[in-house]
Amino acid sequence: MFLAAITTAAAAADWNIMNPQRTRTKSGLLQISLKSYCESWRMNVELNNIRDFSVVPSECTSYIGKYMNGAQYKADSEATIDECTLYLNTLCDVKKDGKDAWIFDIDDTLLSTVPYYKKHDYGGETLNVTGLEEWMSKGKGTAMEYSLNLYNDIKKRGIQIILVSSRREHLRAATIDNLLDVGFYGWKRVSENECKTVQEYKAGVRDELMKINGYRILGILGDQWSSIRGVPTAKRTFKLPNSLYYVA
Repeated sequence: MFLAAITTAAAAADWNIMNPQRTRTKSGLLQISLKSYCESWRMNVELNNIRDFSVVPSECTSYIGKYMNGAQYKADSEATIDECTLYLNTLCDVKKDGKDAWIFDIDDTLLSTVPYYKKHDYGGETLNVTGLEEWMSKGKGTAMEYSLNLYNDIKKRGIQIILVSSRREHLRAATIDNLLDVGFYGWKRVSENECKTVQEYKAGVRDELMKINGYRILGILGDQWSSIRGVPTAKRTFKLPNSLYYVA
């Protein structure tokens, strides 16, 4: 027991996140690189183990920026879209009666906000909601091409598309214009939040769609856990990667 306590204390003393050299110490304890730490942080955000963070750790903003602009983010996102397509190909009971539906989030699901966060240290700055909404009001969101491909595929299958966003109502016109400008059109409905928590709001929208309007929600694609959690939910849910921010 005494030896274990000494070993644990040594591990705590040896561990320093800002140390660029990560090897094994003389005692054999494994140290990790800053890159490995930041990758672990990002992975645990995606697994929903790390929640309610307000900023990306300052030592990881460079890593997150490279990830969000790099080949790995694209590959991870395209893998998600591929899984959506595989699932769609298994559906044999699409009735095409106008009641089969698919829900998309908007921000960082259809429209990328990476250009905004690039100017704000890739999530390393505390979010300025006024500044973000001003940017949104100018319609600067860029299309996420892999999501656009899935969007168009779903339309061709005769499935209704419903957009459920955490954007506030005063951004509706700018959001619709932005979506149309980059190639998204033909949705059935756009719902935007005003005062509830995002998870409560989105679950409430699904409840209305299913119980009052009679929709069968076949799938949801979003970038936040709050977009897919809560009841009722879809037959399948899919999450795109996003380590820039956390929305509850």
